Amino acid sequence: MILVWFTGMAALALFTGLAWALAPLEPGVVALQSAFTPSSFAALVDAWPPEHLAMYRAHLPVDGLLLACYGSFGYLLAKRSAIFARRSPAARVAARWALPLAAVFDATENVLHWWLIEASRPAVPWPYVLSAACSGLKWALLMGYAIAVVGALKRAAG
Repeated sequence: MILVWFTGMAALALFTGLAWALAPLEPGVVALQSAFTPSSFAALVDAWPPEHLAMYRAHLPVDGLLLACYGSFGYLLAKRSAIFARRSPAARVAARWALPLAAVFDATENVLHWWLIEASRPAVPWPYVLSAACSGLKWALLMGYAIAVVGALKRAAG
């Protein structure tokens, strides 16, 4: 269980640090994650001064560490703890892979953002749609996992 705690605390620390570091960005990162079109993405990125764009670029490698930590944490918590023991085998497998899959979507989103924030952004819509879709799927999996954990804890307590 030490590895579960370590990955969970590391994910929390990295998330907190990144949230604090990116707080000056206006519009915020979540708005960028929801930009489905070249024009909406460009409007958001172009609103940032150069130092904010540099700040966003600099956060991406650290975000890679974050997604590795939360993906590992989700897998390990579902695999090694008793939280999901009273759930069906299918629910346990789904819980085990929800956060690693969210991390894959997050990594895909990060790679696309890294490419799309460059000055020569493509005018074709598919990379923006893919990036925003990956972001949406990531958030859905994160929220679904959180709801599953809360539900499992309620079942265990009641």
